[in-house]
Amino acid sequence: MPSHIDRMIYIDDSGHPASGLVVYGWIEFSPDHWSTVLRTWLDMRKMLWREYRIAVTKELHTTDYVNGRGRLSKRVPDRHIHNGVEHWKDFGREVADTCLDTLRCTEGLRLGAVYRRGEPSDLAATKQSLYADLVAQFENELRDSDSLALIVMDGDGSDTSYRTTHRGLELQRRRVIEDAIHIDSKVSQLVQMADLVAWTANAHIDKHPHNEYAWNWYAKYLAERDNRREPRPM
Repeated sequence: MPSHIDRMIYIDDSGHPASGLVVYGWIEFSPDHWSTVLRTWLDMRKMLWREYRIAVTKELHTTDYVNGRGRLSKRVPDRHIHNGVEHWKDFGREVADTCLDTLRCTEGLRLGAVYRRGEPSDLAATKQSLYADLVAQFENELRDSDSLALIVMDGDGSDTSYRTTHRGLELQRRRVIEDAIHIDSKVSQLVQMADLVAWTANAHIDKHPHNEYAWNWYAKYLAERDNRREPRPM
C-alpha cells in the first residue's frame, strides 16, 4: 500500500436546483503546502479587515455577498455609495474579485470543478451520482500516483450519501482515507475557498443574465489553477 498522503481536497457544492444542475468545486494542495495556502488566504483576510472592516472570522459565503444579501461590513466604501444609497452588490463583487485573485496567485494551490444536469425532481440522486463519480476520478488518479488523499467537505455529515459513497469502495484498494471529513464552512477558511470555486464554476456553466458579471470569472481567475482549464461535465 502507498505510504504517503499527497493531496488534501476541500469540496463544496453549488448548482441551479430548478434546472437540475449540480456542481462540485474544490481546492487541493499537498500537505506540505497547507500552511502556505492558508497563510496566503489569511493575509488577504487581514487586508479585508484593514481596508473594509470585514472581520477575519466573518464567513465569506459567496451566494450572499456577491448578490448584496450579506452584510460583510457595517458600511460600504464611499465609492459604492451613490446619491446616499449603499450599493452592497458592487461592494460584494469587489470583495469577490480580491478573493478570486488570491486563489489565482496562491502557490501550491490546485482546483477544479465538475457538473451534471439531472431531473430537477431528483436532485439528491444527481448529487449522489456526481459525487460518486468524482470520488472515483480521485481514486483513479491516486492509484496512478501511488498515493493517498483526504477529502474535507462543508456540513455536519448528516447527509449519509457521502458516507455511503466512500464505504461502497473496496477497502483494500481505497486511496481516499476514511469518509469525507465534514466541517462547518463558518469556521473553515479552506472550505470557504472551495465555496468560491463552486459558485464561480456554477456562474460559468449556468449563464443567466442575473449573473452575467461573473460569466468570465472562472476563465479570468481560476483556469490557470485548473489542469482542465474549465469546469468539466461528468
